[in-house]
Amino acid sequence: MVKAFAIAIAGVGMCVTWAVGAGNGWSKYEGNPVMGDPAKLGTCFDVNVVKGAEASFSMYFSWRPKKAIALVKGEDGITWSEPIICLEADPTSGWEDNLNRSCTVFKEGVYHMWYTGQARGYSKIGYAVSRDGVRFTRVSKLPVMIPDHPWEGFSVMNPYVRWDAVRGVWRMWYASGETYEPNVLCYAESKDGLKWEKSPLNPIFVKGAKDSWEQDRVGGCEVHPLPDGRWVMFYIGYSDIHTARVGAAVSPDGVTRWTRLKANPIVSPTVGSFDASACYKPSVYRDEKSGRWLLWYNGRNTNKGEYIGLVIHAGLDLE
Repeated sequence: MVKAFAIAIAGVGMCVTWAVGAGNGWSKYEGNPVMGDPAKLGTCFDVNVVKGAEASFSMYFSWRPKKAIALVKGEDGITWSEPIICLEADPTSGWEDNLNRSCTVFKEGVYHMWYTGQARGYSKIGYAVSRDGVRFTRVSKLPVMIPDHPWEGFSVMNPYVRWDAVRGVWRMWYASGETYEPNVLCYAESKDGLKWEKSPLNPIFVKGAKDSWEQDRVGGCEVHPLPDGRWVMFYIGYSDIHTARVGAAVSPDGVTRWTRLKANPIVSPTVGSFDASACYKPSVYRDEKSGRWLLWYNGRNTNKGEYIGLVIHAGLDLE
């Protein structure tokens, strides 16, 4: 496994130390990347891994050359099937010339997908459904969420959605700000997945302190419940627009009082690897049976594109 180590980066009048690789119980899979072929597939990014009606994993990812959301399946989270396009961009819509950054939820026999459509410098969120998890149909031709607050700038994107059975609502965490690399994380709720009420507390999560590994902005996240009632968020942190790492934070309710883990960042670029430049968009599965966390992410090497890697945390305790 690739273990964590530290390097000193000389700045103007300062020295900053960041973790490189993965650490604090997290180890990069030695066979990374687990998905992506530069000659065959091109850039694959912003993954969302789920388990639906089947026992296998379903990985939905943004397939840049196709301007589409694609699906691959795998039993172990390492070996994946050939990709199938689930939903393609609709240039006639006026708001989704490009289609990417999706989240899929399986609920009562239906797969619900919220995705990002991009056109004319804006990013907006759409909604589609499927019975088989493969072929999706748009519920609305119009976006279900648009940027309409000052902190949302030109984009709402990277939706991550969970169904709250107790309250009977959909809960969405999403990124907003600039069109391609957002700035802050926000929260909204919906009864039907179409009409969303944004939290008055937005933005609920912002960049870190100056000179930190996440000093520039934060983006795409997933939020998962913990056995003790708290919630853990896995998110992207940027030291600058080109350099990203993955961090984690916990909250008592998934919206307020976020506390960043002392172990941050938990996934960082590895020199000479497929993720040498940046580590983006985590998707996480808590494996109770094997007592570990699996975290998939897309890594970027400036000279080689973006592909999907895997990081494993031995044990369920993240702190």
